[in-house]
Amino acid sequence: MRSKTLYVAMSVIIIATYILFSACRTSGHALSSGNLPYDRQLMPAGIIVAIGDSSKENHTLDCSLSPDEKYLAIQERYSIVFLSTSTHQIVYSLPLDSIPELKKAMCSFSGITWYHKSTEDFVFFSASMTKSVSYVVQLKWTGKMATLYHLFKYYPVPPSILALPNGLLICNEEGHDYMYVVLNGNNQLLKQHLVTGDTVWIKNTGIAPYGIARSQNKIYVSNWAGRVPKVENVNVAGAPWEMASIDPSTAACNEGSVSVFEPAHGMLVKEILVGLHPNSIIAGPDGSHIFLTNSNSDMVSVINTLQDTVCENISTTLQGDFNTYFGDSPNGLAITADGRTLYVANGMDNALAVISLGNKAQKESSNERSIVQGFIPTAAYPSSISISKDKKLYITNLESFGAILPFTHVSKQGMAYNAHHMLASISYLKVPAKKQLQSYTKTVIAANQLERLKSAQLPPRTGAAPRPLPERIGEPSAFKHVLYIIKENRTYDQVLGDVTRGNGDSSLCIFGQQVTPNTHKLVDDFTLMDNFFVSGKCSAEGHSWADASIVTDYIEKDVRSWFRSYPHTLDDALVYAPTGNIWDNARNHGLNVRIYGEAATPIFNDSLSWNDIYESFLRKETFQFTNQSTLNTVRDLLSPNYPGYDGHKIPDVLRAATFIKELEHYESIEGDSLPQLMVMALPSDHTAGNRPGYPTPQAMVADNDIALGRIIEAISHSRFWNNTVVFIAEDDSQAGWDHVSAYRTEALVISPYSRIPHAIHTAYNQPSMVRTIEQILGLPPMNIQDAIATPMAACFTDVPDYASYNSVKNNIPLDEMNAALSLLTGRQLYYARLSLDPQFDGIDTGDDDLFNHILWYACNMKTPYPLKYIEKRSDD
Repeated sequence: MRSKTLYVAMSVIIIATYILFSACRTSGHALSSGNLPYDRQLMPAGIIVAIGDSSKENHTLDCSLSPDEKYLAIQERYSIVFLSTSTHQIVYSLPLDSIPELKKAMCSFSGITWYHKSTEDFVFFSASMTKSVSYVVQLKWTGKMATLYHLFKYYPVPPSILALPNGLLICNEEGHDYMYVVLNGNNQLLKQHLVTGDTVWIKNTGIAPYGIARSQNKIYVSNWAGRVPKVENVNVAGAPWEMASIDPSTAACNEGSVSVFEPAHGMLVKEILVGLHPNSIIAGPDGSHIFLTNSNSDMVSVINTLQDTVCENISTTLQGDFNTYFGDSPNGLAITADGRTLYVANGMDNALAVISLGNKAQKESSNERSIVQGFIPTAAYPSSISISKDKKLYITNLESFGAILPFTHVSKQGMAYNAHHMLASISYLKVPAKKQLQSYTKTVIAANQLERLKSAQLPPRTGAAPRPLPERIGEPSAFKHVLYIIKENRTYDQVLGDVTRGNGDSSLCIFGQQVTPNTHKLVDDFTLMDNFFVSGKCSAEGHSWADASIVTDYIEKDVRSWFRSYPHTLDDALVYAPTGNIWDNARNHGLNVRIYGEAATPIFNDSLSWNDIYESFLRKETFQFTNQSTLNTVRDLLSPNYPGYDGHKIPDVLRAATFIKELEHYESIEGDSLPQLMVMALPSDHTAGNRPGYPTPQAMVADNDIALGRIIEAISHSRFWNNTVVFIAEDDSQAGWDHVSAYRTEALVISPYSRIPHAIHTAYNQPSMVRTIEQILGLPPMNIQDAIATPMAACFTDVPDYASYNSVKNNIPLDEMNAALSLLTGRQLYYARLSLDPQFDGIDTGDDDLFNHILWYACNMKTPYPLKYIEKRSDD
C-alpha cells in the first residue's frame, strides 16, 4: 500500500465533525454539516470506512463478500480494497496503476465477484481504458494480500470503441469452470472457459447491457437502454455507440429490458420488458424469482423465472403516499438468505429501502404484495449492498460525502477546495430491528427534506398580484421572459474572490476585476451571491443539473471514468431523466422557447483557426456553421445563427453579437414575440489553457466577460427590459480552487427587481435556479430535486429600478495569444506542450486536475500550486 493513499476507518460522528469543520470554517455561509449541494442532508447510520487515494476523485462502485464471509472486496474506481469483516479494518489495497497493464485503467460500473476453487480464493472485476482494450482482472487472494493471477482481454466491435466488460458470473458446469462476461460497450454476452480463456459463444444482447444473474438454468442480463430498436422505429437517438428507443417528448430512453439466454449454446430464450434504466440484477435464493432495479422508474421489477414474466413491480419511492415525483434512483440490491427481505440502494435518497417481499416475489409470504417496511440512511449515493449470514449490511457509497477534502494553501484563508479531490466510503451496520428501522425511516425523511414538497403543491390563489417571484406556482409574475445563461467551470474565488463585500479569498482569484470588469460591475449593480453552489463536479454532471435539475444513475455510474460518453453537450440518450429538461417543461406547458447553443455542437470548417474566426467577426462577415444536436426536443428550438459548444475556436463576442441581432429582430416585430424561455450557452471562460494558436486563459475569460456585458446591455436597452430576468451560472466549478467549498461558484440574477445592495448569503444551488425559473414562468417542478429546491427569493425586491446597464470595455485584449512553442522555454514550454495534448481538444475532454495545473501556472506563475497535502504530480 502506497504511503500517499489515505485509508482510515472512522465513525459517523467523526466524519460529521470533519464535514462541519470543512464546510463552516469561515464565516458560516457554506453548506452546513452533512448537506449536499442539492438540498439533501447526510445522516448515515452505522460506521463509515473512508477509502481511496486522497489526491484523486474516488468513488466506491460495488462490493462482494468472500465465500467464507471473512472479507469484503470493494470495487473503487482506481483500486480494489479488502476489508476484514471481523475488525472492519482495511487489510489490503491494490491500486490499479500498480499493475503495469492497468496503469491508465479504471474499474467499470460494477460486477466484482469472488470464486472459490479447491483451497484458493479469487476475486474478479472489470476494468477499461478510455478506448481500445478492456480487461477482466483475476486476483488471487491469500487472506493478507491480492496478487494478479490472470488478465482476460476484450476488444471493441465497431462502432463501439470500447468492449467495456461489466457484470460477471462464474460457475461450474459439468465439471468445468466458465465465466460469463457482459460487454456493455459491444452489446454482447460472452461465455468463456475460465482456465483456457477460450470463447464458448458470444451473443447479442439489448442496448448497453449491465448486470447478470443465473436462475433455473437460464442467464438473465439487464439492458440499460432496452431492446435493439426495430428498423422502422423513428423515435431513436444515439446512446454511444448505437441507437436506443426514446420518448419523443423528452429524448430519454423509453424502455428497459432483460435478455434471457440458455447457457449451453447461448440461445436467446426471451426478451422481457421492464422499467427504465434497469441495472442491478440478482436471483432470489430459491431460484424462483429475479429482482432488478429500474433507476429511471423508481421501482424494482420481479421476474417469475418459470414463466419469465414480470410478476410484480415494487415502488421504492420515499413517502410515495404523497411524493409523486421522479428521483429516488434505485441502483443496487441484496436479498436475505431466507428470501424474505430485499434491500434496495436508493441513490438519490441516500438510503436503503427495506422491502418485505410478498407472495408474488417469494413463496412463503402471507402478504399478497411486497411492502416497503422502512428506510436506512446512508452516505451519498449508495450503489451496492452485501448482506452477511450474521445479518450485517455493507453498503458502498458512490459519492460518499462529496468533494469536501480541504488542502492547506498559503493564502488569506488557509484552506482550498477542488472538485476532483474526494475520498470514497463504505458503511456497515447490523440489520435494524423494527423499532430501530422506524427511527431510521424518520431520519431519512428528515434528511431528504420532503416537507418542502408542500410549498410546490400549493394551489395558486385567485387575485394574487404579480410579483417578480410569485409565492406559489401558477400565480402571476412581473416577468414574461427568462434568459438562462450557462457558463463553464469557474469557482467563486477564481472570479469574485477579490470582491470585499463577499466571502472571498483574493489569493485564489485568478480572473478578478482586471479580467472580468463586467462581472464585477454586474455584482455591484445587481446581485452578489457568495453562497451559490453547483450540484456536480464536472460538466458531464453539470449540464444535467443545470438543464434537468437532476442526474440519472447512468451519470453517477460513469462518473470520473466517462467510458461511454462525456455528455457535457447532452449527446447521449442514456443521460436524460425521464422528466426531461427545462425546455421540455416549458414547451409542454405551451410556452415559446429558444435555445442558444445549449445541447448542441457546431459543425464548421475545421481548418479555421481562432484568429480566422475572430478576424472574420471583426470584419462583420457571417460565420458559416451548422448546429447539430442529438436531442429531437432541441433541434427545432435551436437558433441556427448562434453556435453551440466547440473546441474553443469560436469567441463568445461572436455569440453575443448573434443573440443581440436576434433580440433586435424581436424588437422590430409588433407586439411581444420574444420567447418566454431562452437557454444560452456561453462557454469561452473554460479557456484553452496555454495552447499555442489560442488566446491566453485571461483573454478567453475576458472574451466571455465582455460578451456577457454586451448581452445584458442590449437587453436592458430593449423594450423587453421591464419584464425580463436573466439568470447566470456556471455549469460546474471543477477548474479551480475555492476556500469555502469545491462546489461554490459565481452566479448572478439580473433584472430591474434585482438591485440588491448587500451580499446575499442565502445558500442556493442549481436546482434552486431551475425552480425559480419554473416558478416565474408558472411551470410545475420536473422532478424531486427542483420540487424540494429553495426558490431564490433573496434575489428580488418588489420595487423595480429600470435603469439600463452599460457594458465595460475589456482590459485584456481578446486576441492576446498564447506564445508559439519556439518562443518558450522551461515551465512555459512544458505547460504549452501539455495544453496541446489531444485530450484537451474539446471542452472538458482531458485530465481536469492537469488542466487546473495549466490554468494556475498561466495566471499565477509566481505562486505555487496548492499542493501541500496533495502528492505532487510527476509533471511538477
